Amino acid sequence: MRRRPLWRRILDGLAATALIAVVAFAAAKLERFSAEEITGQVRVVDGDSLAIGERRLRLKGIDAPELEQRCRRDGLAYSCGLEAVSHLRGLIAGSQVTCLGEGIDRYGRDLVRCSANSRDLNQAMVRAGHAVAYGDYLQDETAARSEQVGLWAGEFDMPQQWRAVHGGLVENLHGGWTALRASIRRLTGV
Repeated sequence: MRRRPLWRRILDGLAATALIAVVAFAAAKLERFSAEEITGQVRVVDGDSLAIGERRLRLKGIDAPELEQRCRRDGLAYSCGLEAVSHLRGLIAGSQVTCLGEGIDRYGRDLVRCSANSRDLNQAMVRAGHAVAYGDYLQDETAARSEQVGLWAGEFDMPQQWRAVHGGLVENLHGGWTALRASIRRLTGV
């Protein structure tokens, strides 16, 4: 077997190095983007969504009842969606909120983990039973369920199931090709 010429081995090495550099650069850009810090005074949109100006933020890893959603506790119907909003507003209580971006959902909303007053808002909503775990915070949901707090004190449809029947966003809130396209648009400024 013949050895490849030195110039060919050098060229292959340079090509491999260039490819690694491009991949590392792209990964660094995506990491910087995904870990973007977003801070400011927020407006509570619903039990798992916030807004800063026109920018929409979706609390990652949780799913809260929709604003119009009704649940049952002690045999009586109540607005669990409005109760979730009220609880989230109470957690924030006019404080500055700091969120770390972890991507973009298919609707162009930033997927975030937020804190206010040194409290993880995503976790606090699940732990208080005003949201269910949606890929994260399973231990907090288990604790809320066993203590029968919030939603777990009565009967309710899972928010995703409720949306499927009554309308609203019925999709994977944390990914998909649309999320990738939204991320690329945001990175390139297009």
